[in-house]
Amino acid sequence: MHIGIVTHNILPGDGQGRANYEIVKYALKQGARVRVVADAIAEDLLPDIEVYRVPLPSWTHKINLPKVAIFAHRADRIIQSWTEKPDILHNYGYCTSLPHDINTSQYVHAAWAQSTFHTSRTNRNLYGAYQWLYTQSNAHWERHAYHQARVVVAASGTVREELKTLVGVPEDRLRVINNGADLNEFYPLPEGETPDRTGLELPENVVLGVFAGDIRTPRKNLDSVLKAMAQVEGFHLAVVGRLEGSPYPALAEQLGLTKRVHFLDFRRDIAAIFRASDFFVFPSRYEACALVLSEAAASGIPILSSRTTGGAEVIAPGAGLLIDDPNDIKALTGALKALVQQPEQRARMQSIARAHASEQSWEKIGKQYYGLYEELAQKQ
Repeated sequence: MHIGIVTHNILPGDGQGRANYEIVKYALKQGARVRVVADAIAEDLLPDIEVYRVPLPSWTHKINLPKVAIFAHRADRIIQSWTEKPDILHNYGYCTSLPHDINTSQYVHAAWAQSTFHTSRTNRNLYGAYQWLYTQSNAHWERHAYHQARVVVAASGTVREELKTLVGVPEDRLRVINNGADLNEFYPLPEGETPDRTGLELPENVVLGVFAGDIRTPRKNLDSVLKAMAQVEGFHLAVVGRLEGSPYPALAEQLGLTKRVHFLDFRRDIAAIFRASDFFVFPSRYEACALVLSEAAASGIPILSSRTTGGAEVIAPGAGLLIDDPNDIKALTGALKALVQQPEQRARMQSIARAHASEQSWEKIGKQYYGLYEELAQKQ
């Protein structure tokens, strides 16, 4: 099979780029011929794929709006120049305006534009105005691109509903394929083994939750977590996220939580921190499809999240707690108390989470995409 992929990044360390990277790797393992139109590509893939790099002015790497438009325009010209067409053309969001077979959506800008926590509403300044323009422009371009695809793959159930209700993609053209995790990096501790927090700057002999995400914005909802935590004695929280510009260390101090909240700044050893923690706390106010949920699930720890958090479907039944409203401090407090004060329940959740950890593998995600490639190629 000859597969063409159009996307900005195919890189293992870059959210959506990681998904692209794993899909390409799986297709190559199946003996497929892979042609990519991209800006950044992992070096280890280069010997095995056909590369059409999209030339972008250096200044666009700092200003995303023109980068998106220029990339799609130049990708269109590259695709139109091909004399030999691939069996399947796979696009990501708005990376080409031409007709294609599959479009993967990790994020729906039309949905983000409606969020109370959109940057333009929390930053009433020039930066907020730019973010509004960026979101609205992408929403317009994406709408056209999604309707050019035979099938649109949503990376979560949340994204699927947003594509259906806000973008108008017909239900019979929608599929859901969740993101995965690297099981060589994210894996559970063996049953009965005690977490080792040595060298991680984490306290020993306490119940420890972990929160990970952008802590410079209210979107991830760390403020609600801290307010709930103030009402629950007996546990500590590790917070992973860039500290510069974050208001939450001051909030933790105001709530009297300085000794129990451990701000770790940006860390690359998040997999080890997951294994050293008793549970993951992630009741995000708006999330399209959080890769970190798949990584936490693969680590075999219970997860506290909200039903509205995109990607929450990766949490196995009985392997965590879901609250209805991420802003409901009372419900969040109750869920935290259940995890902290009921070790038997936490142990049961952990056992279930471990049993389902391998379901998050990128291998399974790659297999689902390749099966879709084969299905659509047969219907040409």
